[in-house]
Amino acid sequence: MLYNNSMEGSIKNVLIVGSGAKEYALIKKLKNYGCNIFVAPGNSMIAEIADCIDIREDNINELLMFAVKNSIDLTIVPSESAIKNNITELFQANDQLIFAPSAKSAEFALSRSAAKKLLYKLKIPTPRFAIFDKPQPAYDYLKNAVMPQVIRTDRNALIQDRLVCTTFASARTFVDDLFSKDEKTVVLEDYVYGHEFTLYVVTDGYNALPLAVVANYKFMEDGEGGILTDGIGAFTPDYKVAKEIENSIMQNVVEKLLVSLQNREIPYLGILGLNCVLKDGGDYVILDFKPFLSDFDCEAVLNLVNENLLTLFHACAIGSFADDYNSINVSDNASVSCVLLSRCEGNIIKGLDMVDCDITYFPIKKNKYLEHETAAGKNIVLTKTAKTLARARKYLYEDIELIDFPAKKYRTDICMQVDNF
Repeated sequence: MLYNNSMEGSIKNVLIVGSGAKEYALIKKLKNYGCNIFVAPGNSMIAEIADCIDIREDNINELLMFAVKNSIDLTIVPSESAIKNNITELFQANDQLIFAPSAKSAEFALSRSAAKKLLYKLKIPTPRFAIFDKPQPAYDYLKNAVMPQVIRTDRNALIQDRLVCTTFASARTFVDDLFSKDEKTVVLEDYVYGHEFTLYVVTDGYNALPLAVVANYKFMEDGEGGILTDGIGAFTPDYKVAKEIENSIMQNVVEKLLVSLQNREIPYLGILGLNCVLKDGGDYVILDFKPFLSDFDCEAVLNLVNENLLTLFHACAIGSFADDYNSINVSDNASVSCVLLSRCEGNIIKGLDMVDCDITYFPIKKNKYLEHETAAGKNIVLTKTAKTLARARKYLYEDIELIDFPAKKYRTDICMQVDNF
C-alpha cells in the first residue's frame, strides 16, 4: 500500500533499455501515466507505441549521454545485456536515477553457476548440481548421475541453451554440443518433479515486497513434454502456492539473499524473480533467478498491479521504499498468458484486430501492406485478465482461435484445472 504520493506526476521523461516482449508490456503500462517514454534500442513493434532511440542496450556510455541530454527522470532496465555491462553504477555515479541492479549484485541472476554457488553457500534448498568448464569431467559425472538431468549453459544464449536428458547418451551428446559451440561453463542439475512457479519481488536492496506468484509453463508440448524453453505460458495468481510457502520463501530465501549482498556492499535494486519448484510433499527448491519480469509473463503480472509503477520504482531508486510502502497493491483479478509461435517466417498473421486479449509482441515485422508477418519462433504473447482464472482462460483460448497463420504453435493446457478459481 502506498502512503506517499508526492512524486506522482513529477516523472515526465522515462528511458527504458531493452528490445523484447517484456519491454513492450512495460511500455503499455507506463503509457497510462502520461509520461514521455524513450526506448533504446526498441524494435519496429515498440516504435509504434514509444520513441525508439538508435543506441545499443550494451552501449551504456551513449545511454548515459542520452539520459543527461534529454533530462530523463528515471531509467528502467529490463535488459540483461545492459545490466551485465553495469549501466547502474555508471548512471548512479553521474547522478542519474535508475531502477536496475548493478552488475556485481545481479551476477547470481545472470549466471546459473553463480546462482548455484550462492544457493549452496547460503544453505538454500536447490537441486543437486555440478558445474564444469571441460567436457570430460562432465561425462564422468553423468555416468553416475540420476536421470533426468537438466543441462544448461551458464548464461542465456541465442542457441538452444537447455535440455532435459533422460539417458547418458543424450546428455553426453548435448554437453558435447555446448562445448563445441565454445560454451565456457555448463551447469548440470537433477530434474525435480513438481509444480514450477516464479515469485517476483520488488526491492531497494534492503527491503523487499512480493509482487506476484506466477505459475510457469516451460516445456513446449502439452503435459510438460518436448523442448524445455525459457517460458511458453503462465497464470497468476498461482493458486497452487499457499501463502505459507510464499512467506517462507520471503523469509528464508529473499531475506538471506539481500543480507548476503548487503554484507558484500552490493545491494540488489530492482525486480527479482525466483524460479522455484513446489514438490509433492510441500517442500520447495530454488532453481535460479531472473533480474526482471520474463517476456512470457510480464503483461500478466503488470495487469494486476494497481500501484503507479513509476512512483514505486522511483521510491526504490531514491531510498524511500521502506518508508513509502508496506505492501504492493495488487488487484484480486487473475491473468492467463500464452505464447504463440511459428515454425517458419514470412507468413501473414490474421485476426489480431478481432481479439479482446492484450497482445505483447516479440520483435516481429510488418510488410509493406502493414500486415504482421511471422518470425521463426516466438511471435506474440496473448494475455487475458478477468475476475477468475477459469474465465480468463476461457476468453484467452477463444481469442487464440481467432488468430490464424500457417504452422501456428501453442500449448492448449495452460491453466487447465481451474474450474473453481
